[in-house]
Parts: sequence; structure tokens; C-alpha cells
Amino acid sequence: MDSLISPQMSQLISSSEGKSFLKKIGLDAVRNVVLDVLLGVNLRHSTEMLTRRRIGLLNIELVRMFVEGSIRIDDFINNLPKMSSELLKKRRLKKTERAVALWVLGLTDKAFQNVLRDDAELIDWYCREYSRTCKLIAADASKNYGDLFGNINIGSETVARIDWLMLTYLLNTVGSQTLATRGSDKSAYGKLFEKIILGSLLEILGFSRISKPSEKNPLTSRDMVFWLSSAEGKRESDATLLYKIGKGIRFDIGFIGRGNPEISLDKVSRFERKYEFSETEYYMATIIIVDRIGEKSKITELASDINGHIVQMSASYWPKTVAEILAEVLEDYDHELIHMDTGSIKHYLKDNLMTINIESFI
Repeated sequence: MDSLISPQMSQLISSSEGKSFLKKIGLDAVRNVVLDVLLGVNLRHSTEMLTRRRIGLLNIELVRMFVEGSIRIDDFINNLPKMSSELLKKRRLKKTERAVALWVLGLTDKAFQNVLRDDAELIDWYCREYSRTCKLIAADASKNYGDLFGNINIGSETVARIDWLMLTYLLNTVGSQTLATRGSDKSAYGKLFEKIILGSLLEILGFSRISKPSEKNPLTSRDMVFWLSSAEGKRESDATLLYKIGKGIRFDIGFIGRGNPEISLDKVSRFERKYEFSETEYYMATIIIVDRIGEKSKITELASDINGHIVQMSASYWPKTVAEILAEVLEDYDHELIHMDTGSIKHYLKDNLMTINIESFI
């Protein structure tokens, strides 16, 4: 079955990486996406059509694979689950081969973990049950609606036959592919833009980005600096900001909506109020940035218990809210955004984004 995976399909499966995304749309377009998010626009609005295109192209590749397989391989449809299960048993399996083999069995990586518990010895059992279920579905369709029959050809006179069983396997494969692609794109685009948006915001607010300090890279400045991704204390934060000796802020950002309250609650409980760095104890506030909070959510009150603040990216001009929180928790901090009227904020953010090296956040 691996011989039916075309180079185009392989490229589509592995094309959700952040750098690949940047090449597709260019740095100017990335800045526009960042500006939109800073103004309260949903990130998914900017990435949905890219995801939709990838899903559509992969669906076409799957149809091609089914047709070519039916033409080239004897009894292809009946043997398809078995071929996929044998492919999954290989020790050294390419990412593309594994993805297609899972999809053909109606699975994604997450489903493989949950249903089979990553146990390769259960693949044969699952394959038999899946094959039996699909045949029952096809038989029910024939009983209820009559036989489905016809021929498909792609660019040649050679044809492949279509019936209820082929359609059942194909549609299940398409469904699994859609789930997997949406999941991978959501993760890839989210991780990419979380760093870009948070880093850009902190630079706009007057802080200088430095490399994460270490024994080989000692901290030379403790005033008005930040670094991305830090694992000091209990859990990893997306950014650590030092205002001056003894005072700092941890940031956590995520495109989490009101439908994921348990994840938002987890973010609230991540961080301790104090931590020691380079023999200096810092009193740390926490700012958690999420997409939206449900109307009845209590996480804002819970955040206050750890000296934390929650900011919603769905709010217009939320960077001004972040600046106001900084002024509240950092003595003597001030920024022009705090005093700016809303009509001027968009142009201010746009002008400042032009001075930021977006590529450095990748």
C-alpha cells in the first residue's frame, strides 16, 4: 500500500510546520495576522482557508489512491485493512506511511493511543473488527437502498469499480484524515503564533528580548528584559519578564476558547508566586492570555488567588489591557498605550510591528 502514497500526498501530510507556513504566506502576511490578533480578530480566521485547502487536496489524493489501488492490486478493497495493519507493524515507518495506514483503518494518532493504547499487538484484533463492521455497514446499505455500482477512471480507459464497501472505507478514511489534519494544523499554527504574538507584544511594550539565561549564557541585564519559554519553578511558562531586580512577570498564552475551561483552569494553577534566579529571589506576577472566557467561568477569581490576571484576546485592543496590568503590578511602569485613545491604537501597533524581527521568534 505504501507504493500508492504519491510525493504530493507526502508533502501535504508534512506541510503544517511553522516554517512551511511562513514560506506560503510571507512575512508581510504574518505581520498582518499578528496585527489582526492584537486587535481581537480570531487567529483561526486567518488560517482556516489554508487548513481547508490542505484537507481538500488530501481528500483528492485519497480518492486517487483508492482508484489506483483498485486497478493495480487484486481484491484491493477487501484486503485494504489487512495491508494497513501490516504497514503499521513495521518498526521503521515513515510519518506519511503511518498517517495513511491509520486513516485507512478509521484512526488518528490520538485514536490509536486511546483505542489501542499504543499496543501494536492489538492491531490485528482491531483490523478484524473494523473490517467486519464496515462490511456490515455496506450490507445494511445494500439492504436499505439497493446495490451501489459503477466505474471510476482517472485519466485513462482503465476503470475501478465502486460499491458500498469501497465507499464506506473511503469516507471513513476521509473523515480520519480531516480530524488529523485539523488537529495538526491547530497545533502547528497555534505554537507558531503564540511565540510571535507574545514576543511582538512585549517588545512593543518596551521590553528587550534576550536569550534564555543559563550557566553558559549568564544574565547580563535584569531590567526591562524578557525571554521566551522558561521552565523555572513548577511548570513551563511561555515568557519570563524581568522588570528590575526582585520583580518580574510570567506569561502564559494559548488560543483556548470558552469550550475548554479545564485547560484554562490548569493554566491558572501553574505558577508559584516566588522563585529564585541567579541567587536573587523574584516576586512574580502572572498574566494568562487566552482566546475567550465563558460568561460563567470562575477562572478570573481563581487567578487573583495567585496574583494572576487573565486577558482575553477576543477583546478589542487587549494589548492596552496588558499594559494597564503591567502598570498595576510593576512600580513606576508606564506606557503610551495606556493613555492612548482607541482610534489611534491600530496605527500604533501596525507601525511598531514593522520594526520587529518576526523571523527571530520562529
